[in-house]
Amino acid sequence: MNLIPADPTLSDKPARAKKPAQKPAVVMPGAAASDSTANLSAPPVPPPAPPVISSSPLATPPALTAGVASVSHLTEKLAEYMNAADLKKVKEAYRFSDEMHLGQLRKSGEPYISHPIAVAEICADWKLDAQAIMAALLHDVMEDQDVKKEELIERFGAPVANLVDGLSKLEKIEFQSQIEAQAENFRKMLLAMASDVRVILIKLADRLHNMRTMDVMKPAAKARISKETMEVYVPIAHRLGLNNIYRELQDLSFAHLFPLRYRTLGKAVKAARGNRREVVKKILESVKNTLAMANIEAEVYGREKTLYGIYKKMRIKHLSFSQVLDVYGFRVVVDSFPNCYVALGTLHSLYKPMPGKFKDYIAIRKLNGYQSLHTTLIGPYGTPVEFQIRTQEMHRTAESGVAAHWLYKNGEANMSDLQQRTHAWLQSLLDIQQQTGDSAEFLEHVKVDLFPDSVYVFTPKSKIIALPRGATPIDFAYAIHTGIGDHTVSVTINNEPASLRTELRNGDIVEIVTDSTSRPSPSWLSFVRTGKARSAIRHHLRTINLPESIALGQQLLSHALTSLGVSPELEEHLVERLLKESSAKSLDELYADIGVGKRMAALVARHIFGLRGGESASAPIDHNSAAELDPVTICGSEGVSVQLAPCCLPIPGDSIIGQLRRDQGLLVHTADCMQAKRQKAKEPDRWIAVKWGTELNRRFDSRIKLLINNEKGILARVAAEIGESDANITYVGMDEDKEHVLHQLRFTVQVKDRVHLAGLLRNVRRVAGVNRILRERS
Repeated sequence: MNLIPADPTLSDKPARAKKPAQKPAVVMPGAAASDSTANLSAPPVPPPAPPVISSSPLATPPALTAGVASVSHLTEKLAEYMNAADLKKVKEAYRFSDEMHLGQLRKSGEPYISHPIAVAEICADWKLDAQAIMAALLHDVMEDQDVKKEELIERFGAPVANLVDGLSKLEKIEFQSQIEAQAENFRKMLLAMASDVRVILIKLADRLHNMRTMDVMKPAAKARISKETMEVYVPIAHRLGLNNIYRELQDLSFAHLFPLRYRTLGKAVKAARGNRREVVKKILESVKNTLAMANIEAEVYGREKTLYGIYKKMRIKHLSFSQVLDVYGFRVVVDSFPNCYVALGTLHSLYKPMPGKFKDYIAIRKLNGYQSLHTTLIGPYGTPVEFQIRTQEMHRTAESGVAAHWLYKNGEANMSDLQQRTHAWLQSLLDIQQQTGDSAEFLEHVKVDLFPDSVYVFTPKSKIIALPRGATPIDFAYAIHTGIGDHTVSVTINNEPASLRTELRNGDIVEIVTDSTSRPSPSWLSFVRTGKARSAIRHHLRTINLPESIALGQQLLSHALTSLGVSPELEEHLVERLLKESSAKSLDELYADIGVGKRMAALVARHIFGLRGGESASAPIDHNSAAELDPVTICGSEGVSVQLAPCCLPIPGDSIIGQLRRDQGLLVHTADCMQAKRQKAKEPDRWIAVKWGTELNRRFDSRIKLLINNEKGILARVAAEIGESDANITYVGMDEDKEHVLHQLRFTVQVKDRVHLAGLLRNVRRVAGVNRILRERS
């Protein structure tokens, strides 16, 4: 089961098979129709107990490993932890799935039932409960065989039916584009996951088996599916702490996206493995002996980095394979929490640690619950060697993540810290959904929150907050509470005032200053990183400034219709058809979408023209038509629906042009702004003609730069002259121009218009000590 609709290649399925006329005889263990596809000769997910030494799982491509598995293998796994009653229910689900998929084959020519069995086996390795195993066996019957949810409820109960429904695509709904359909499918799956995390566990097992058996597909399909896996499913697996799945999906995606690089790197690793075998053996023996002498009970084993991990390091650091020295690492699993640190000291006495290469993820665990001590030591022959030190409990969580809840239950009443973190993240998905306008936007926000790299900062009361790398104080404020984010006015970081744009770093102590009258600014969207902050800001801009957005959208649509020679007055019957075909609930909603840049006025006008019997609404749009329209009037008092671009800070008297930004309204640039010219070349259809109004009752910011002699009292004289020119100073800065041995003064001043600014420049130029003055552009 996969989530891109209208593309049978994704799920490796043929055309739908018709249901059999009568129920066939079903043989359970060893049934001929139950032979699985390749890659099941070994359990799909390694058991949590660590092996003595682990070799690379990808010395040969996983998708090429041959093997056979029948339903008897699944039954044996389930019998290890399920009672007879649950086993009986699972067998009933298998029989039903086998009946529904009878005659359906995979592209490889194997019976389709082998795929649900393989997915169920992966879930069985996590020791998931009977309902999840049943859903894994049934996960394609709604999508492929038109089985209704009501029938599943009647046969297997509502919990199983809800899981299967959460995994099924939305093929019955018509979407305007494949991107919209894909986004809606992901939204449905992620929201189902928020109510029951088993949905995503089954989905990850489904995607893993499809990735393992994708060799029969065309290269273009392999590349597309692998890219989707790398962008969405790999980060979800990492976010849930499912490291085995995370690493294997990464390598499988790498193998299908760059097969030549994958094979070349695999050969290099295989060749290097023989050369380094003696080094690894020597390190293993030394570490075991040293820990035994310190009376520390520990399992020590080597581990080879995945091919994708090596490839990623080579790309980021611009290294050749021979320069990647730490291909091998070692894992030390001890018996108690204190012995983690004792073992660390013992290893540091054996080999010298590399400065700056120690990380304590036990004291401050990762966002997905991962805990270990990481240290890099200089081993024999000067080779860097990475060690990970953890307890058995930490190891189970590191390998199985949130699935460890089913593997090792220790009382269901109290959730572990990992489960609480996961629950909080899943709850945030629901919060984002409530504030998000559409599926594509929802998926955009969620993708941002799936970034694996995190920074850990502290509240003034020493509570740790984990955020994506690059997060700002605004992200921090929204992570605490939406109300705090909405009313943020300033921030102090480590007891020092800082900009709201400041990127937070590990260990920062952040304190937010709020004001009940403050509101989110559209400019925040240019630097926030978390999905929660982005969705909350957009929700505020859509709702609080709705009247402004509606008025602007109505004006923009009216201009666009006029340019097509169509009356801007919309008849009632036309409005009904327009709303139905545009999926808007009301005309005001349509206007608001245009006003905030979510819909293009020119495209909506074309649609209306087509509904009135004119040319096709899909006819090409003349991007130069904006010049032929009556310009939209800018008065400067429109609120956040109309913003003046911070790059060029236009003022009345400047020639200006408007840019419609998605969910941010209209941004006004000067006509000669270089940044505007670059963006206009990329998106010409998002630019419209604008002009200044005649009644402007406010002041406008403008930047000026002065080249001055470093004399006593020069700053006071310049500031006084600006005040005498009836202008207000909102910012002043100074830096040295070493080339001319002079100094530069920078001011942001508030002026009425271009004439006012010209007079100010003339007055300041006469001040003694001022060598040059000009209006500054970015």
